[in-house]
Amino acid sequence: MNMIIGLGVVLVIGILIMIFRIGNLVDVVKGKKDESDNWNNINAILFMVFMVGGLGLFLWYSVKHWGTYEPPIASAHGKITDDLFWITMWVCIVAFVIIFFVMFWFTYTYRYDKNRKAVFFADNHFLEITWTVIPAIVLALLIFKGLRVWNDITSPASKEAVVIEVIGQQFAWTARYPGVKDKELGHHNYRLIDASNEFGLDLTDKNSFDDFKSLTLHIPKGKEVLLKIRAKDVIHSVFLPHFRLKMDAVPGVETHFKFTPTKSTQDMRDETGNPNFNYEMACTEVCGKGHFSMRFPVVVDEPEEYEKWMASQESWLKQNPDYLKYVPDNLKEAAMIKAGLPLNSVTILTPNSVTLK
Repeated sequence: MNMIIGLGVVLVIGILIMIFRIGNLVDVVKGKKDESDNWNNINAILFMVFMVGGLGLFLWYSVKHWGTYEPPIASAHGKITDDLFWITMWVCIVAFVIIFFVMFWFTYTYRYDKNRKAVFFADNHFLEITWTVIPAIVLALLIFKGLRVWNDITSPASKEAVVIEVIGQQFAWTARYPGVKDKELGHHNYRLIDASNEFGLDLTDKNSFDDFKSLTLHIPKGKEVLLKIRAKDVIHSVFLPHFRLKMDAVPGVETHFKFTPTKSTQDMRDETGNPNFNYEMACTEVCGKGHFSMRFPVVVDEPEEYEKWMASQESWLKQNPDYLKYVPDNLKEAAMIKAGLPLNSVTILTPNSVTLK
C-alpha cells in the first residue's frame, strides 16, 4: 500500500512538472516576456539562505556535541595524538567553510544577467600554482608530523616494557602473557596451532613453559606496554579508544604498538563518575558475521595489583600437561618446574611421551 501511495505521489509531481514546463514553452512560442531573470534571482537568494542555514546548523551541532567527540585520554601519547587530530580537523574545517562560502557566494553574485557577458580564460598560472602549492605544503607538514608520532609509538620498546601478545580470530580475542619467572614470551609457530594449543606455542623453547592465557587484557598503570598483535584467520583490528591505540592484526604478519597507561580503571571510574566504567578493546574491521562479538575486557591495574594478578595465573602448560610430550626430553624437568607442575605428577615412559598420575 505504501509503495502504491509513493508511486502515486511521484506520478503527480511528474505531471505537475511537465505541465509547468509545457506552459513555459507555450509562453516562449507566443513571444511572451521571459521571466527567467526572476527565477534566477529567487534561486540565487535560496542558495544564500541554504549557505547561511547550512553553516549555522553545522556550527550549532559541532558546539552542542563538542564534549562527545573524544573519550578521556588514558595514555601518555594520547595528548600528542589528539593534538595532531585536532590540527588536521581545524585545517579541514577552515577549508570546508571557505569552499562552502565561495561556492554559494559565487552562485549568488554571478547569477545569470542578460546585460552581463561572462569572461572566459583558458588558464591562470597564478591560481593553479596557489591552489596546488598551499594544500601540498599543508599536507606535507601534517604527514611529517604524523610520521614522527607513528615512528615513536611503533619503535622498539624499552627492556623494562611489559610484553603482551594479542591474537584475533573469528570471533574472539585472546591474550598471551609471559610468566613471572622469565618475563619473556616463548616462540610460536602457526603450524602447531590446534584445538588446545591455540597460540601455536613452540614447546622446544624454554621461554614458553610458563606463558599463560587470559581472556581479559590486564595492563599495569604507569609502565610501558608493548602489544604484539597477530591474527589467525582474517584481518582484525585492535582498537583501544581511551589509549588512542589502533593497529591491524594481519594474518602472517606480527604488528606491534607501545603505549603507557596513565589512568587505572578505578581512576577512570572516579573521573567519569561512573562506578561501572570499564575499558574495552574492539575490532574495527568488518571481519565476518560475528564481528559484533569481538569485545575484549581491559583492566588497568595499579602496579602492585598487576603483579599479584600475574602471580595468581596458571601457565598454559600446567593446564595442558598432555603437551609435555612435545617438550624435548632434556628440558622436561625444567619445563615442569617452570610451568608449576609437581615433579611427581607425571611418569616419563619413553622419549617424548608422558603419563599423568
